[in-house]
Amino acid sequence: MPEPRQKPVRRPSPVARALSAVALPVAPLYGACLAYLAFHPRNRAQRADPGDHGLPFTELEIPFTARKYVHAWLCPGSTDRVVVLGHSLGTSKDRSLAHARFLHDAGYTVCLFDHRNHGASGDDRALRGLGDRFAGDVIAVVERLRERHGYATARIAVYGFSFSCFSSMWALTHDGFEVDALVCDSGPGHDVAPLLRKFLEAEALPIPAPLSAEPSRSVVTRTLCTVGPAMLRAQWPPPVSGTFAKIPLLFMSGEYDAIVPPSSVDALAERYDQAETHVLPGAEHLLGLETDPEGYASVVLDFLERALG
Repeated sequence: MPEPRQKPVRRPSPVARALSAVALPVAPLYGACLAYLAFHPRNRAQRADPGDHGLPFTELEIPFTARKYVHAWLCPGSTDRVVVLGHSLGTSKDRSLAHARFLHDAGYTVCLFDHRNHGASGDDRALRGLGDRFAGDVIAVVERLRERHGYATARIAVYGFSFSCFSSMWALTHDGFEVDALVCDSGPGHDVAPLLRKFLEAEALPIPAPLSAEPSRSVVTRTLCTVGPAMLRAQWPPPVSGTFAKIPLLFMSGEYDAIVPPSSVDALAERYDQAETHVLPGAEHLLGLETDPEGYASVVLDFLERALG
């Protein structure tokens, strides 16, 4: 799936509306299929690796079942400061390489990973409990770094992008899992369902012409926004107690983000006393670093310096 950007609204023709009415009986099924597709994307190609950005790296395979694993790239830097990078929905860890570069240049060890069903990681065809499963990927990567790669005493930050902001925050609700800071870019929002609806509006999820007009479109959207959160089965937003009351949180949102607008991010951040928010001027969804590389990196590095030392 391409990165979502808001598309102009087009008024359907009478023929399109008629076709939509005929297709109405299959709209609920297609909405449910879209929910599945959102979390089990087909396009998993990776176009670059850390070496293409001048970064040293080793590949890691971290099991999440007996025969399947989360795939990661470990770019060694400081042994006492580590940043674990996620990625956005339907993409893979190569989309976070530019972020890895400025973090590694600043001295951090960086670990980029693919969530299950994404990139080079294994498939997980589960229909329920996906919130805990995606959070489990974050937990597995951090625990692997601590247990087997010499970072047992390192201070670790997790860095999410849109979709992986949700999984990174949800990981912090799991007993025994702790990190030292959380950075979130273009999310998470206060609610999950609107995010899926906006992905559909931005044409980041495919919808055939007969279902793209009313009355079928509303049914597809309603089903997607009902089934998607049910598949995650995660009570959102997370609690304000426990880990969330202790670690520093940075929430960044693009000024022109039509997918997870700053108002939704702010509504979530207001729940946590130690949260910081930053609106990235002129930026759309996930385009903060591209829009203003120096300004973006400055915000992140200042936060990490204060959070990790």
